[in-house]
Amino acid sequence: MPLSDLTVAIDIGGTFTDVTVQELATGQSWRAKTPSTPSDPSLAFITGMNLALAQAGATAASLERVLHGTTVATNLILEGKGATTALITTAGFRHVLDIGRQDIPRRANLYTWQKPRRPVPASRVLEVTERVAAGGEIHTPLDEDSVAVAANECRRLGVQAVAICLLHSFANPSHERRVAELLRAALPGVAVTASIDVLPVVREYERSLAVILNASVMPSVSVYVARLAERLRAEGVQAPLLLMQSNGGVAGVATIQRAPALTALSGPAAGVVGARAVARLCDVGDLITVDIGGTSADICLIKNGQIGLTQHGRVGEWPLPLPMVDMVTVGAGGGSIAHITRGALSVGPASAGAEPGPACYGHGGKMATVTDAHVVLGHLPPSLLGGKMRLDPERAADAIRREVAEPLGLSLHDAARGILAIADSNMVGAIRVVSVERGHDPRDFTLVPFGGAGPLHGVALAELLGITSVLVPPAPGVLCAEGLLTADLRAEFHRTLPRAGAPDDDPANALVATLRDDAEEWFNLEHVPPEDRSCRDVALMRYRGQGSELDVPWTGRSIEAIAAFHARHQALYGFAMDSAVELVTLRVEATGRMPVSSAPILNALPMPPPTETRVVHFRQGSIDTPTYDRDRLGAGTVFSGPAIITQLDATTLIPPGWQATVHPSGALLLKHIPTP
Repeated sequence: MPLSDLTVAIDIGGTFTDVTVQELATGQSWRAKTPSTPSDPSLAFITGMNLALAQAGATAASLERVLHGTTVATNLILEGKGATTALITTAGFRHVLDIGRQDIPRRANLYTWQKPRRPVPASRVLEVTERVAAGGEIHTPLDEDSVAVAANECRRLGVQAVAICLLHSFANPSHERRVAELLRAALPGVAVTASIDVLPVVREYERSLAVILNASVMPSVSVYVARLAERLRAEGVQAPLLLMQSNGGVAGVATIQRAPALTALSGPAAGVVGARAVARLCDVGDLITVDIGGTSADICLIKNGQIGLTQHGRVGEWPLPLPMVDMVTVGAGGGSIAHITRGALSVGPASAGAEPGPACYGHGGKMATVTDAHVVLGHLPPSLLGGKMRLDPERAADAIRREVAEPLGLSLHDAARGILAIADSNMVGAIRVVSVERGHDPRDFTLVPFGGAGPLHGVALAELLGITSVLVPPAPGVLCAEGLLTADLRAEFHRTLPRAGAPDDDPANALVATLRDDAEEWFNLEHVPPEDRSCRDVALMRYRGQGSELDVPWTGRSIEAIAAFHARHQALYGFAMDSAVELVTLRVEATGRMPVSSAPILNALPMPPPTETRVVHFRQGSIDTPTYDRDRLGAGTVFSGPAIITQLDATTLIPPGWQATVHPSGALLLKHIPTP
């Protein structure tokens, strides 16, 4: 981790690839945005990197760090296109995946919901003879002949990856490690993953899913990372490659190749980290982030500047209990397609994506999208990406007229407003999940919209929620890339106790010491200097009889952890119980501090004249609205809506009734002006 003078951060999304090159000494940044290349994401990676480097007047060889947020693992899981995988499990437990859990998705119909197809069918679930008891004692020794039989069956089935999840391996990993050793020797070229290396915690179903999903994406992620590294070398890049994880931290290639499922929410996590960094500069600690891209919207609540982690996250239909930023995702983005279903208008979750994209892009898209609605209402300028992408208002109008307005008997503008209203409603529902449903009043928070489409929807979402303060980051369209620049190295090491029960300080602290030793090995692997290393100890606790845990700080004294657990339970659920508290799992969160540049400060400038004035169709009526170039707005500038703010990576819509102030950091602070 050299103290880099020049760092490139690249986030690949479903529609665009966002790039930021930053000079550490000055904080100066150069940004680029280029269409993604879904068939080979590394192509857009190299294209965007070279565009930003050209602006900086620098070469690839001058880079000291390369930071990357990737959706490769995410897309493989969502689309079910991972490697053909087999699961090796303890004899008698081959139906764990089919049994699953008794709950159903929150919005599913109790009577019609069907379990999704399992990522590994029963025909590829193979048993080996062994048994470890819950306390870690060996009940049945491992029969290595049964492992050989399973290896032969894997060979016959032609699997590309093998996941191993044996009963209670978190309490005693010896059998699982031996099975992995035997399979790697018997199946050269096949990716083999053991659950003890991915998620050594209790609950067989979730642990099985985690190791299966990890194994299924391992071959493709390894190929992608290797191809990307090769292309970087061809460009003359000698800098280390660090990849964003779902937990909001980065890690080196070795860590990601061992556990690629750690990147399942890579891009969205980087955006949350970037939003927190911008909010800190503006002295805002309580915020709700809304990352609206081309396909989806990711929502996260940050309280007192702390990003919450969860091990109850999901990717698509599957629970993935790896530590990840606590967020909710809905299928609402700029490319979300509007369609008529049984006479009613729906928006999303299907998206036009990067190819062919919205109709207004002129790349062959025929369906009406959220972006087309913005074009029709005059919210977007005639071109995007600094003039590199021209928009076609006629194609947008034709698509909305044909797909929505005429079938519903609406005017063109009413149809466009209806599309936006439904998209906003979908996002408001997700915001309520992370706020109201968890005991938070959204009116006490500042809304931080970002992503290519975020600032177009920010004020509308705030008005629906009663929020009176909106913060638009300086570079909202590339904030996921900017977030990479502020992320630290991060890893979690966790282990479930052999038996849950009343906390006992001595064995718990001994286990924490073991986990800290694992963290030190990881620090050494990532070449983190001793002065930049820190660890946080966490206990996962529950009331006796409960089926899930809450995480609280572990100070080495169980009496303090129990008090913290009661307080957290009270805050989340409104009550605490006079019941015994059990300690289930211990976790050590390791952080390697990365060098961060100082934020540049804007100069004060007079209010610039508008670049143009055009008619915008607000719900209050059609209004002549000025457009301003954000790069020409100086610190302290104050103006009122209606206004449109344009920049390379995004467009900000400020309707009537809102006032904007330019913060010295470059952020736009929007405040609702009460009606007299």
